[in-house]
Amino acid sequence: MGNQEVGVVHTRIERPDSALVDQLRPFGVATVHEAMGGTGLMRPYMRPVFTAAGLCGPAVTVLLQPGDNWMLHVAVEQVRAGDVLVAACTTECEDGYFGELLATSLAARGCRGLVIDGGVRDVAALEQMGFPVFSRAIHSKGTVKSTIGSVNVPVVCANALVNPGDVVVADRDGVVVVPRERLAETVAASTKRDTNEKEKRRRLKEGVLGLDLYEMRGKLEAAGLTYLD
Repeated sequence: MGNQEVGVVHTRIERPDSALVDQLRPFGVATVHEAMGGTGLMRPYMRPVFTAAGLCGPAVTVLLQPGDNWMLHVAVEQVRAGDVLVAACTTECEDGYFGELLATSLAARGCRGLVIDGGVRDVAALEQMGFPVFSRAIHSKGTVKSTIGSVNVPVVCANALVNPGDVVVADRDGVVVVPRERLAETVAASTKRDTNEKEKRRRLKEGVLGLDLYEMRGKLEAAGLTYLD
């Protein structure tokens, strides 16, 4: 599973229906995660490099070697408009794999952003460009180009399995991966959850307590909670 196939570039991957991706786009990471039954999250150390960053799109995956960004340049060629580049490493590394120049190249191909379990730099420029990046670290240390990895293979990025064509959603709450084959059901479940939360929000604004909205009082009493005056 993941991070094992080295030295190959798969030039053809199966992407999901773009209309379904667009339907998922309005929902946040927390909603999508819950809609999938509490699965799919990357580790919480994966953070946006600037506050307004957010992305949603099918994954083009890349497997990097530590301190070596050669395969990012290889991966750019495989990106289509609307894709998200997802980069994992064969071992933990926080070096600055990615910066303004690679972002410029990806943006020219219509890439929606980068998720990388490694370091990035040129953050001010990335923010000015409006190119969303979610990373393990911000680090100015440069990288080399000497050892090959792979593109469009299954990777494990921040403890989450990502297959090429899976949909990645990221915002200030984190990063979540939606398996391509589960996209339609996740859109439906996210829509339902969002509608339910809007109704709950309305009632909470009216002053209804969560204790009553979620019918907690009887369960609390059965659990032995006692109120003392």
